[in-house]
Amino acid sequence: MKKAQPPFTMCLRVKFYPPDPAALKEEITRYLVFLQLKRDLYHGRLLCKTSDAAMLAAYILQAEIGDYDPGKHPEGYSSKFQFFPKHSEKLERRIADIHKTELIGQKPETSERNFLQKAQMLETYGVDPHPCKDVSGNPAFLAFTPFGFVVLQGNKRVHFLKWNEVTKLKFEGKTFHIYANQKEDKKIILTYFAPTPEACKHLWKCGVENQAFYKLEKSSQVRTVSSSNLFFKGSRFRYSGRVAKEVMEQSAKIKREPPEIHR
Repeated sequence: MKKAQPPFTMCLRVKFYPPDPAALKEEITRYLVFLQLKRDLYHGRLLCKTSDAAMLAAYILQAEIGDYDPGKHPEGYSSKFQFFPKHSEKLERRIADIHKTELIGQKPETSERNFLQKAQMLETYGVDPHPCKDVSGNPAFLAFTPFGFVVLQGNKRVHFLKWNEVTKLKFEGKTFHIYANQKEDKKIILTYFAPTPEACKHLWKCGVENQAFYKLEKSSQVRTVSSSNLFFKGSRFRYSGRVAKEVMEQSAKIKREPPEIHR
């Protein structure tokens, strides 16, 4: 007899984060983005100060268990939930305090929308970090967000370039370059080193996709991009799909009965 095959698990995630998730028309879409951001918080991608972390976790608690009920929620009840990779007892108590006193009466969909509005304001919203090193050999994470290109070091954002400031993304081997023009014609070139040439190429493709998706007005404006200054050299890549503005415009036109959400 053949051995039974182990069950296959597929994990889907958000590829392009909406610039304003709370403005998404359908509740089910907002809920799916909420689940992704909750996961980002748990895996340490959505970094924030302690006060913001407590508020975000309290929104999750309200969305999942509703109003605080002393008969159902004994002392330390919030410890049963894993909001972050690790957290202190002090933070745990603060989360419970907010849940008990500030969120009474909020429905799940309201708490989820408030969570989205809070998360969207954070510097690491929508970040999918790529490990690299700077020219001095210091570890860094490069990431692309709905608003532009960011560099994180030591849990702090050290560089931020808006998409309309980025003029070119280039790579050669393990070396990745970002060219940008800022105010008063200030030209910037940032250079980082990926672990492998394959990782560098993947980083470049992610950057090209994100810039096209968030910067362009129409998908008809998408052009094939070269990784080199000379078009006939290096790798070439073209983003395929609708851009953010088109997606939001199509979403606004949806007319159907709201799908049922199983929380």
